Amino acid sequence: MEFEFVLKKLLKEFEDKNIRYVLIGGFGMGVLGIARTTFDIDFLVHKSDLGKLHQILISIGYELRFQTENVSHYAGKEQQLGNIDFIHAFREISLKMLGRRMEKKIFEGEIPIYVVQPEDLIGLKIQAMANDPQRKFRELADIESIMGLYKKELEWKRIQEYFELFNMNAEYEALRRRFTDAE
Repeated sequence: MEFEFVLKKLLKEFEDKNIRYVLIGGFGMGVLGIARTTFDIDFLVHKSDLGKLHQILISIGYELRFQTENVSHYAGKEQQLGNIDFIHAFREISLKMLGRRMEKKIFEGEIPIYVVQPEDLIGLKIQAMANDPQRKFRELADIESIMGLYKKELEWKRIQEYFELFNMNAEYEALRRRFTDAE
């Protein structure tokens, strides 16, 4: 995937069509300052924008490969386009994530992009762990990277609520002690 090429096209269309989105996943971690290898782009997008989003992606050269109530997966017809995954925001918790989005600049400050807040990215990592226990160690490593970089700025109450939502209170307490006691 040619990330810069794809994002320039995509973000211009998102802006022109008023798509409510936030960057998440491995690329989102990179924008937040955490080096992470990734091969695709992941977004959280407002569910009511899915029709407009679909038209944008088809016009750019993507095919819808998979869709449920919660997610959509698009694959580029050409290799340079790669794959893009979308989580559909329609529940209160994901709509709040969209509302808290932060604007960052990517590609040497050339392109503005909305990215998820660190606490909300942690929440999405917790959800991924809960949905697929085999991802637990990889997601925990990502969570620890986020906490390590942002520990003095994090809203720990929000993070606690995400862990509680998925009955992972023990994991929260261990991480909170580790990252707040170290100060």
